[in-house]
Amino acid sequence: MGTFFTDTFGVDQETLEAYGAFDISLINDLPLFIDPFLLFQSERDEYQALHQQIIDYLVFLRDRAAAGPVSEGMLRNWYCFPEIKQNWLGFSLVGNGGSGLGIDFARELHANLGAVFSDFGGEKITESSHLEKVCLIADGVGRDNISDFVTNLIQDFLCLYTEEFAKAHLSADQVRSVSIDRAVFNLDTESWQRRTYRLPWHQGDFILLTPKDMLTRDENWINRGDMIEGFERIPTAIPDEQLRASVANYFRLALSRRAKPKKPPTAAERHAAAADTIRQFPALIDYYIKLKEMTGDDAADLSAEKVLLTEIFFSHRLREILRPQLQQAGFYQIAGGTYAEAHARLAYLKHAIEDQGCWRIFYDQDDNPVERERDVQVLFRLVWFGTESDIGAEANDGRGPVDFKVSRGRNKTLVEMKLAKNSKLEANLQKQVETYQVAADAERGIKAIVFFSYQQLKRVQDILKRLKLENNPDIVLIDARSDNKPSASKA
Repeated sequence: MGTFFTDTFGVDQETLEAYGAFDISLINDLPLFIDPFLLFQSERDEYQALHQQIIDYLVFLRDRAAAGPVSEGMLRNWYCFPEIKQNWLGFSLVGNGGSGLGIDFARELHANLGAVFSDFGGEKITESSHLEKVCLIADGVGRDNISDFVTNLIQDFLCLYTEEFAKAHLSADQVRSVSIDRAVFNLDTESWQRRTYRLPWHQGDFILLTPKDMLTRDENWINRGDMIEGFERIPTAIPDEQLRASVANYFRLALSRRAKPKKPPTAAERHAAAADTIRQFPALIDYYIKLKEMTGDDAADLSAEKVLLTEIFFSHRLREILRPQLQQAGFYQIAGGTYAEAHARLAYLKHAIEDQGCWRIFYDQDDNPVERERDVQVLFRLVWFGTESDIGAEANDGRGPVDFKVSRGRNKTLVEMKLAKNSKLEANLQKQVETYQVAADAERGIKAIVFFSYQQLKRVQDILKRLKLENNPDIVLIDARSDNKPSASKA
């Protein structure tokens, strides 16, 4: 049994590294995404061709939007894509399923191409057209949507890329012929074409590898949050003095309408005023993209660093956690139901982090703690390797989502993974799991709390004391501090 692609298919990590592909987990999605700007910025001709392929498709959509009304059926055909779960990248906390791009995304993008961005493909301000442009005007379109869109449009490349690796390094019984219905879009016939590939096969489905140099961890290089946050630097890129003055005046008036009298505007008010101004002057989007193009050399370096940290965090160091257990017969067949199993998994994760040096998983290359609840949740899910239980994440039984619901028939246990710095920790401890237990008809609930400093530990201890939970066995504290551990040279 394996956790990662290399484990599962018996491939040396060095071989996959030399090929340039990311070593994906085959238990759970890892939080990486394809950034189309990395295709644009790349010096590789094939990446440049992929970026142009994306732009050509969007120009096609622009022309269809300009031609008049489009039926919902065609909107679904041209804009609605499933998440390509076989690359095992994205936001899913359990498995690799996702929602993909639905009709709301289709309508939003179609409307933008038909009105706001009718010049898409013929920009005069920026060096190139960019898919991200049509997603900057409104909230709710993030890196996962853009990544899903791009992954669908370059699926043929990803299949061929994976097929080439499989042909060179996998045996015949590890691959199968797979037909992809929407592999290539033919602009002449305005239709999708099917292609067949020989791809790695695991547990009833094919697998796709992705080159590391087209991936990023956090936001895309061009993203709405960055545009809004840094709005006031955008006008410096506008050569037209009259337009620059009009933008400044409109922003001032928009801010005065939103800010409270006699009080300095808040960050939220400035962001709202910036969004108002961008809607009034859509050309600002092109000037923002121009600024990002001018600093584009940094995009590849920053993304490579984030991908490397993700690889270290979830791949290389996770093996430190799993390796000892692989040698222990019976660990994955824990008796006592889901409650005993959940405690055993947590106890091992706690031991690995506190006593086996795996606390380093939570620190970046500068030894700064990376305190993201999502990372803790993904890590916890990955240590459920080989379980007979069903693991559900963000299960919502009518009273809100819970991190994990562990089920084995009618036997259920709920598990929450929290950070000690969470501002709502006390209220969560007091009510949340108990409420979820009633809703999910679970027998027990467990909370794990990860802390990164003595101050955080003291805060948690004070909360537990107030709530009279100091000795509750179902509250598990995990010490991820670095200042009380042996140095790296001694650990």
